[in-house]
Amino acid sequence: MLLDQLSASAAYETLHPLFPKAFAYLRAFDVKTEDGKYELQGQDLVAIVQRYRTAPSAEKLWEAHQVYGDIQVVYQGLEYCGHADQRTLVVTKPYVAEKDVEKYAAPTGPAALLTLGRGNFAVFHPQDGHQPGVQIDAPAEILKVVIKFRLKA
Repeated sequence: MLLDQLSASAAYETLHPLFPKAFAYLRAFDVKTEDGKYELQGQDLVAIVQRYRTAPSAEKLWEAHQVYGDIQVVYQGLEYCGHADQRTLVVTKPYVAEKDVEKYAAPTGPAALLTLGRGNFAVFHPQDGHQPGVQIDAPAEILKVVIKFRLKA
């Protein structure tokens, strides 16, 4: 898992061949873009623009992926995102290949609580169980872009 400022994203572009294009899109993102999926490089690199309302932690599921990693950027609002080692989580919904997702119960062991807001990004890989969309003090309206990057491009 990585957490940093979007303004520093160029330092991470050598970590994956799709990162230069992904971060260029995120740095130039127009907040007027409608919700939906946008192919940036076929199915290897996809941007998902979404608007939603945060909710209490008890209402948000934990998840992890196998084929794609996530780069998550919040452009409006502020949310918590839980993070824990996927290997320590208990499966509640087995892996669904078509959606590249497995769901988990809340961790009973060590976990981190990341704050995602304007100007920063988080990168999640298969070992990174994560719980996005958690409210901080009260429900908030969020504009987020999730970049799905194929792990073996």
